[in-house]
Amino acid sequence: MRAMIASYAKAIAQLPDPKLARILLIGLGATFALFAVSCAAVGWALHHFLYRIDILGWHPLTIFTEIASWVAVAFLSLLLFPAVATTTVSFLLDGVVRAVEDRYYPGQQAARRQGFRELLWQAGRFAVVMLLVNLVGLVFYIPLAIFFGLGAALYFVINGYLFSREYFELVAWRRLDPARADALRRAHLGRLWLGGIVLALISTVPLLNLLAPVIGTAAMVHEFEALRRRDGLV
Repeated sequence: MRAMIASYAKAIAQLPDPKLARILLIGLGATFALFAVSCAAVGWALHHFLYRIDILGWHPLTIFTEIASWVAVAFLSLLLFPAVATTTVSFLLDGVVRAVEDRYYPGQQAARRQGFRELLWQAGRFAVVMLLVNLVGLVFYIPLAIFFGLGAALYFVINGYLFSREYFELVAWRRLDPARADALRRAHLGRLWLGGIVLALISTVPLLNLLAPVIGTAAMVHEFEALRRRDGLV
């Protein structure tokens, strides 16, 4: 727990680094653009779907459908933001990792260069998996939130796992083949999962969630370097 917190502390402390600041600005601009388009698309679809259901032509029902559609957009926006932000920053990963390595782990051999196709596959796979898992999870989030107050806990547990796996793979695959990276992740699943839950919590805090992808990537570099050294994979 202490080591994981230290990784996040180092990641947050490095945010003013000009290298990270530049990547953060680019990532935020692209994230806002993608997020605006996705929210507009979801809002348009919900509005027209609900409006077509209003076959009775009763004005109060029309107002209700309008309100319901925008409430749904707001809820889905909260649900989709981590996937959109992570998908965007995935293409800037090399810059984030290099900035962390230059400051804390200088003198390492050059990492395996990942092509655009591989980065696209990693980012797209994570976005699709996260979206599908959370949409299916709605079936459980809402009832648990209403009756047991456990919906939020389930959300953080599920997304904590997804975050820990995705960010670890994005970092580890640069220096280890996928099989060895997966073995290392499984050997330290509890620690990484806990770190993923922390990132999932950060991703739900307004404004702070804008920094979550960069913080998560930087923190995972520290986690990866610590774990692979512990297991003799340097």
